[in-house]
Amino acid sequence: MDIARIDDAADPRLADYRDLTDIALRRVLEPAGGLYIAESAKVLARALAAGHRPRSVLVQEKWLDEADALLSSSGAGDVPVYVVSGTVAEALTGYAVHRGVLAAMHRPALPAVVEVVAGARTVLVLEDIVDHTNVGAAFRAAAGLGADAVLVTPRCADPLYRRSVRVSMGTVFQVPWTRLPAWPEAGAVLHDAGLHVAALALADDAVPLDAFVADRPERVALLLGTEGDGLSRRALAAADTVVTIPMAGGVDSLNVAAATAVALWALRPAGGDAV
Repeated sequence: MDIARIDDAADPRLADYRDLTDIALRRVLEPAGGLYIAESAKVLARALAAGHRPRSVLVQEKWLDEADALLSSSGAGDVPVYVVSGTVAEALTGYAVHRGVLAAMHRPALPAVVEVVAGARTVLVLEDIVDHTNVGAAFRAAAGLGADAVLVTPRCADPLYRRSVRVSMGTVFQVPWTRLPAWPEAGAVLHDAGLHVAALALADDAVPLDAFVADRPERVALLLGTEGDGLSRRALAAADTVVTIPMAGGVDSLNVAAATAVALWALRPAGGDAV
């Protein structure tokens, strides 16, 4: 490792880690700079296993050996490792860093939709979900419940934003994903790929989830919408079937992350591992 001990939060070498709690700033800065932040040793390990390359690592002294072991076992090469105190880390990032390791990672180029969904039986499509926690939870459900790929619309929150990655437990590196074009082109792309688009929404003609699963098409794109308004009219227009989760107790819907998990569990491939 190329180790540098730094005692000044204003040091320009630490610029990638500055103001991590400023969501508006990071939403622009990270994609434009071709980077994302991996937080915790577990997340970094999954990113490295997926072939992603770190451009630097930020760590406190007590976690230096753990960072060394991760980088050495991955063959990541000569990566700058910045060692700082807890006080410097908090002044730099805007919060108390207690998860061990932060890494500024090179953001990989997104693949084409046709490449991501090739051969996929179940694809999760997230439309305009703006909460990074919900995006991360949806990816974790996709990984754990057998979805083959995830597609996100242009206005959906960044799956590689720090909170999304952390909530997903690094499964954003495990499940193939990319961004769709805007509607109506997105619908044409999904249908051209041979996917039956099932929109999870409230509608008078909606099919109950269990009935849909009982006669499910071979290849399904499960479409879920934003937290407040649900799916847009353009998204619903692209759907082959509108599906609903039957509810009780006067409740009409679930949080989008919970609905994702319920629907993917119902659509899961036979023989999946029990949890």
